[in-house]
Amino acid sequence: MISQFKRILIGKPLRSNELHSQKLSNVKALAILSSDALSSVAYGPEQILIVLAAVGMLAYWYSLPIAVGVLVLLGALILSYRQIIYAYPQGGGAYMVAKENLGKHYGLVAGGSLLIDYILTVSVSVSAGTDAITSAFPALHPHNVVIAVGLVALLTLLNLRGLTESASVLAYPVYLFVLSLMIMIGMGLYQVLTGQAPADARPPLGTPVMGVSMFLILKAFSSGCSALTGVEAISNAIPNFRDPAPRNAAFTLALMGGILATLFAGIVFLAYWYGIAPSKTETVLSQLGTSIFGRNLLYYFLQGTTALILVLAANTGFSAFPLLAYSLAKDKYMPRAFMVRGDRLGYSNGIITLGLASILLIIVFNGHTESLIPLYAVGVFIPFSLSQTGMIVKWVREKPPGWIGKLLVNLSGALICYLILAIFYITKFGQVWMTLVFIPACVYVFHKIYQHYQAVGEQLRVNLAQKITDLDNMDNMVIVPVAGVTTVVKQTLHYAKSLSDNVVAVYVGSSPEAIDRMEKEWNEWQTGVRLVTLHSLYRSVLGPLSEFIDLMKKKAAQTNTRVTVVMPQFITRKWWHSFLHNQSGFLILAYLLKMKSVIVTIVPYQLKQ
Repeated sequence: MISQFKRILIGKPLRSNELHSQKLSNVKALAILSSDALSSVAYGPEQILIVLAAVGMLAYWYSLPIAVGVLVLLGALILSYRQIIYAYPQGGGAYMVAKENLGKHYGLVAGGSLLIDYILTVSVSVSAGTDAITSAFPALHPHNVVIAVGLVALLTLLNLRGLTESASVLAYPVYLFVLSLMIMIGMGLYQVLTGQAPADARPPLGTPVMGVSMFLILKAFSSGCSALTGVEAISNAIPNFRDPAPRNAAFTLALMGGILATLFAGIVFLAYWYGIAPSKTETVLSQLGTSIFGRNLLYYFLQGTTALILVLAANTGFSAFPLLAYSLAKDKYMPRAFMVRGDRLGYSNGIITLGLASILLIIVFNGHTESLIPLYAVGVFIPFSLSQTGMIVKWVREKPPGWIGKLLVNLSGALICYLILAIFYITKFGQVWMTLVFIPACVYVFHKIYQHYQAVGEQLRVNLAQKITDLDNMDNMVIVPVAGVTTVVKQTLHYAKSLSDNVVAVYVGSSPEAIDRMEKEWNEWQTGVRLVTLHSLYRSVLGPLSEFIDLMKKKAAQTNTRVTVVMPQFITRKWWHSFLHNQSGFLILAYLLKMKSVIVTIVPYQLKQ
């Protein structure tokens, strides 16, 4: 029944040789990997205006040169990540660049930052989209958390069904959002050129404004850079592209950069021209849509697609997180389970982990994750900075043809990224200080996991050149814990006697009457196996049994004898039947598996009904 339900939810399993069918075309990759970056134009320009609003409306003209600065950084990042795609076609993005050029510690900082950022991407995007839904339908507002959790669960399910299937569903809202913004920008520019736009709604360019300092401009610039979140996702997900994967990924990255630059520049310019001011009750994008369209069908089309893409921006995290987790697991910094492909050939454990972590974050913050946006932006710019620095080191060390031009691109990008990080930590320390705790904690966990794998490998490693000389036969003492005279015990005794002639059955009774009854039945049964009975004063089976096994271990050590415990265990036919039976056998088994110098064997008996 569970298997059938799973098939309905995520579809039939795919064969390993069908992996090529799960590769993304450029059209689908642009939608599924760019949704986070493209959706950021819905709030990036507004973040600039919010900072400038502290001085007054006359300062809004500064949004234009600030936007130019953001676009310069975008160009540097696009060029840099394009170079990263060709230099590291196996994926991994900032993690691989930092690890190979700056050292593994810096790579882990970049990897940890990105993993946290992808969790924030999902929780923040879905929460923002939920707010848009409940704003349109106020009656749903009390159910914000439930709706957000449901949306994350739906996205998790879509991604478990496979990349191509989720991309087919999610591509439409992304392209509809781009279309709606293109229509708005086109109509807005037409109104500006034909004189239909208001002529006196904006402050003149170059108007001197009291209170505008370089610090304020830099703060507005760093806030506007929130529009660049998600740019790195394509470089992390190169293996998901159709062949030739690097070329297709580079083309998709350039296309995304072009679309993002056009939308961002158009919105900032039109917001300035129409004199749009940030409001607590209405977004800048909504005000702009009202000014250009009026409250008609096109306006609601714009708002509907904006709400959709804010929710679906979370899917960038679902695409990039599993691949980054795979890269870290491959290097032994995350559990190996993240390297396993699921039924639909996706890295299911990464998808499920991301979904659960995002749901937990939404529940903890009660669906109000706005305060996490600065943390979200810092989580992006740390790996941005490290990847730029790593590429600088790479060009200086390798000096390939044309390396000076590439070096200048990365150098300018690195300087801007470090400047933005400094501004964030200076102006918004109260909101971003958590990165100073979470990221080191994440790196610490990576190192502990790596140390564990190294220790396990050292203990399990075999020297093939060394001859095995210690495989001489040893005597075997077999202990069979029994709870009564049953068919399960009968089957287990047959197996135990096939291992050794030295077999002992052990029964733990809670009363003298129970022990007498068991001894009588055992004698009548005539198994030829000696029964040892133990009295438990506190009704615990595990305590007396473990003491008996310890005693046998001491005796066995004196005679070079191996101790084996053979556990009888019946298996119910239906999963829910197991809840109707005592689970003491599994508790004993869990304890025995931790005992040193004891071999544990389970003899299952399958019940027919």
